[in-house]
Amino acid sequence: MVQKAKILLVDDRPENLLALEAILSALDQTLVRASSGEEALKALLTDDFAVILLDVQMPGMDGFETAAHIKRRERTRDIPIIFLTAINHGPHHTFRGYAAGAVDYISKPFDPWVLRAKVSVFVELYMKNCQLREQASLLRLQLEGNGKDAGAEATESAGLLAELSARLAAVEEQAEALTKQLNDDSTDAAAVATAAHLERKLTGLRRALDALEPGTGSTSSVSSQN
Repeated sequence: MVQKAKILLVDDRPENLLALEAILSALDQTLVRASSGEEALKALLTDDFAVILLDVQMPGMDGFETAAHIKRRERTRDIPIIFLTAINHGPHHTFRGYAAGAVDYISKPFDPWVLRAKVSVFVELYMKNCQLREQASLLRLQLEGNGKDAGAEATESAGLLAELSARLAAVEEQAEALTKQLNDDSTDAAAVATAAHLERKLTGLRRALDALEPGTGSTSSVSSQN
């Protein structure tokens, strides 16, 4: 069973959280509520999230300050943040959002379909990254296994490498198709950049996998890519 991605919804108004849940429920992922910046940071201590939808105007710790804390933590700095705001103070306000680490900045009221489409892109990228990490972890466990004679281990490792290479090729093909679709549809630059980042990670993983071929490398190469 494929594990669902978690999406963090941060807003101090319950009605706004309810509206976001209604919009994103069609994605069939796990939606986690946080009614303040402090509550969001607490949730991020224990759970991994595909994307964060963060309200700008909140009492106490606002969205900008919350984002700054998120980006300072090594565990959470790479999680995409989409800022949501009911006000628009012009280009300077928008720039402040991007400077705080947001991948997108959406003013309310927003088009539910557009928001759902943007979130789905980051969920898909997150799921592909998880898939690659799991496959790399499986490879390391198999290659580091003990209690087997050298011949049997070499045969099993070769078969596992071939299987992982085939799986990686499938993900590479999907990522390439996703990037092409984003470019063809003129999707926002942030989503295109995130897809390009995934392709770079895939390239690094492919190099690491190639290095695992007999006589060319070791499992440490795979570890460095994750």
